[in-house]
Amino acid sequence: MDLENQKRVLDLSEKFGNENVVVIIGTSEAESAGLTAETVTAGDPTFAGPLAGVSLGLRVYHVFELKDQFDADVYEEQCGMMEMVLDVDAINAEVKSIREQFCQFND
Repeated sequence: MDLENQKRVLDLSEKFGNENVVVIIGTSEAESAGLTAETVTAGDPTFAGPLAGVSLGLRVYHVFELKDQFDADVYEEQCGMMEMVLDVDAINAEVKSIREQFCQFND
């Protein structure tokens, strides 16, 4: 997660409260999804950005986990092709694992 997006997440959590912020990510690999999820829950693991050492505990999901929450046509148009070529199960498992470890809010 780049520094600008870390700053946006931090600002939004300060403005609306951590319990009211949900982060939806769309990375294409399980490892990058996990790093992004860890950044918004436990803090930036690289200690390079605004979230270094900042444990927000935010709810975080990959867009694939929320498929049923979207209009089917919109999801298919925006995510359908990627869903066919990426390892969806690995991505979802990685994000879920991080969420279960570090999220401070119940679903």
